[in-house]
Amino acid sequence: MRILHLADRLTNRGGAYTWTLGIIEGLAPFHEQRLVVGEVEADPGACCPVVVRPGLESRAARAVALDDLAAEFRPDVIHVHNVVNPWALEWASARGHALVTVQDHRFFCPARGKWTAAGEVCRKAMSRDVCAACFEDETYFEELLPLTERRLEAVRRLHMSVLSRYMREELVAAGAVAESIHVIPPFVHDLDADAAADGPPCVLFVGRLAETKGVREALRAWRRSGVELPLVLAGTGPLRAELEAHSKDASGPPLEVLGWVDRSRLSSLYQRARALLMPSRWQEPFGIAGIEALSFGVPVVAWESGGVGEWHPGPGLVRWGDVTGLARALARAVDRRLLLLPRFERDESIGRLTAVYAQVGNGG
Repeated sequence: MRILHLADRLTNRGGAYTWTLGIIEGLAPFHEQRLVVGEVEADPGACCPVVVRPGLESRAARAVALDDLAAEFRPDVIHVHNVVNPWALEWASARGHALVTVQDHRFFCPARGKWTAAGEVCRKAMSRDVCAACFEDETYFEELLPLTERRLEAVRRLHMSVLSRYMREELVAAGAVAESIHVIPPFVHDLDADAAADGPPCVLFVGRLAETKGVREALRAWRRSGVELPLVLAGTGPLRAELEAHSKDASGPPLEVLGWVDRSRLSSLYQRARALLMPSRWQEPFGIAGIEALSFGVPVVAWESGGVGEWHPGPGLVRWGDVTGLARALARAVDRRLLLLPRFERDESIGRLTAVYAQVGNGG
């Protein structure tokens, strides 16, 4: 089978991009593939030829030169990853043999990822009246709402894959056809289970240092927990400077802000960790860092957010928004290593995806 993958960029930063690269590697022994990206941030070594076509990375509608590639390669399936350019989504939907992986909320939530400006979980479908309350800038709202609606209209005409039942339910609530949405959970990719720990035991946070990921709540819970282990933050983002200022506080256990780390270093951090903190304020589409930690036997202390409950083994799962409960769960978790781990097998996910490809390639 010939598979043409479209992505906004080539990089290994972030769970969505790691998942895309894992899919391409898993398919490589059996299928001919091309990866087309809007830009290259870092080349981690994709297992197929890479073509750069500017515009795929655009968040707004922008025409992209793709017809010649489709004519030359003659793909059986077009698989769209991490692309939110409505023009590109419409181009794929017009081909009739395309699949889009919906990685996040940008297709059905124009604001904060199903987490309102009032600090509550949003359980309502996108509409002008519902979404306006999450915007202070009316001009920005008037720009973003039609863009999100156009993306949704494009993917409604496509087969879709999602990482969790939560994402499937959100898309159905937004008007997508349930039978066109396939749940294909991710697997752990490109980590070294035999890596050596690169420091003393710690509590770990992995992800973007932003409000949506709950990094402030992770800091508060760690301090309340009484756990005498350093908190290590692996990631970068708009709150990095604020967190680095906190790291200069000499009282209590140390706070380490590492910035972004590569997959090799991340493996060593998971070996150090006695618990992973994941108090996501937005509704997690899945939470790939969680299954990565579990694969190393690290307990995950998390809020019930989005799809997290679908893979979390139970102990350490706390009601969304409860920082005190998070602190108590952390205090219990650091003395417990997991013996029975959930399985996240690459072959199963690749098998499910290949079955969807066969359906899409046959015209559904």
